[in-house]
Amino acid sequence: MAFRFLTTIFFLCIGTCFSQVQDSVTSQKKQVKDSLIDGASHVVKSIEVVDSTSIKNLQDNELAAKLDEKWFEELYSNSLFDTIYKSVSELTFEAVDYPELPTDTLKARLKELDARTPFNVAYNPALESVIKSYLKHRRKSIQKLITLSAFYFPMFERELDNHDIPLEIKYLAIVESALKPRAKSRVGATGLWQFMFSTGKMYGLDVSSYVDERSDPIKSTEAASKYLSKLYEIFGDWDLALAAYNSGPGNVTKAIRRSGGYQNYWNIRHNLPRETAGYLPAFLANMYIFEYAKEHGFKQGKPERAYFETDTIRVKHMITLDQVSEVTGTPIEELQFLNPSYKLDIIPIIKGENYVLRLPIDVIGNFVNNEEKIYAFAKAEFDKREKPLPQFFNATDRVRYKVRSGDYLGKISRRYGVRVSDIKRWNGLRSNNLRIGQRLTIYPRKPYVAPLTSKKVPTKAKPISGDVITYIVESGDSLWSISQKFPGVSVQNIKDWNGISGNKLKPGMKLKISKG
Repeated sequence: MAFRFLTTIFFLCIGTCFSQVQDSVTSQKKQVKDSLIDGASHVVKSIEVVDSTSIKNLQDNELAAKLDEKWFEELYSNSLFDTIYKSVSELTFEAVDYPELPTDTLKARLKELDARTPFNVAYNPALESVIKSYLKHRRKSIQKLITLSAFYFPMFERELDNHDIPLEIKYLAIVESALKPRAKSRVGATGLWQFMFSTGKMYGLDVSSYVDERSDPIKSTEAASKYLSKLYEIFGDWDLALAAYNSGPGNVTKAIRRSGGYQNYWNIRHNLPRETAGYLPAFLANMYIFEYAKEHGFKQGKPERAYFETDTIRVKHMITLDQVSEVTGTPIEELQFLNPSYKLDIIPIIKGENYVLRLPIDVIGNFVNNEEKIYAFAKAEFDKREKPLPQFFNATDRVRYKVRSGDYLGKISRRYGVRVSDIKRWNGLRSNNLRIGQRLTIYPRKPYVAPLTSKKVPTKAKPISGDVITYIVESGDSLWSISQKFPGVSVQNIKDWNGISGNKLKPGMKLKISKG
């Protein structure tokens, strides 16, 4: 939405670009109890010799798996972004019957809000209609945004405070992107703060084949803070600064001229582009609803992963999120959520750039302690991929998959036993976005199970020979760390022997391992 009509005069005003600020690696907050690799702190595992036929296929907890699916579907759904964009561009300002919020009560609350913010939150019928319309027709979407905001708002507030920007600006990201870091508008504006390519570059956001820092929550928030600060410096009014953020300073100055010199947003609104005319009302409506969420029955839910429960580490060698998932046991969807700026799920090594990997705090200690082995594993994986591409294989090995509602790449990759990065590479995908009806070419590693099958067919374990032992999984274990304990045993061996399709392990699970 924003930054579409930057004028030559504006470029002269803002001067040279700000230098890119990198996300510094924060100090490690705590170490997990068990190390992934044998060492001084490693807890000895319980191992016993058993007959291979006595082990049943391992099954994930059905309820937990369903809850994971719902969360991942929400992360990859664009419905919130689509609805927020439509709600802003198609505002009608017609009166809405919503007796749960009397006009007198709204006036009193807006007056309180106006007193504690630098925005002009004065009551007017147009704003009342937007607030009541949202409360009446968008309750489900607003509740999702309130829950998601618990992850993003703490990092927004830190960056906004660093640049002396009103903390209420955090609500702008709701109007811009519905808090979707990979949101992309029809004109190409991308990320939480919807930067166009040229403006993102101007404010130090790297955009390349591998990386799009417009989708990096921290770096894009810093860039947005700098841009908004400059707009406020020019217009001297936060309402006008937001209007300029959306449509460009040129459209705001034209609206001022056409209105006869008025400088209050509500007096020039009728001269602004249609989308911008609904932009500030949508921002103020969301601000009101979030500030009075409790009074309107919304719950301040805890996110699946709080921001302070994560940390970053500077990457030293090229690695994929799939590989990180394999060695840490962290679901690929969670890694993509925490690292949205890596377009192909690959963290590259480029001279002069310091790219970081954000991980859950409870696994980052093990990653740091075992970096050399992890990078060696990643290199071996890359070396193995130096072979003919799947398009040159026998066509009978190929599956043409039609994307359905609720699908996302991680879900499809688990169905066929392949990596998300493989699906992207086979189909030339530059992002995680999928369209219903889209056709994907896939070269499965395991037998195809039709998506319309009502009964789930478990993955069958492959025969295992030689002396077989039972390995009991403990906290902190991953398939990769277990494979490292047995010479000649690979992650895929463990998966095949135990009928495992994904990377998830649970403490107490029994895995059969061949000592041969």
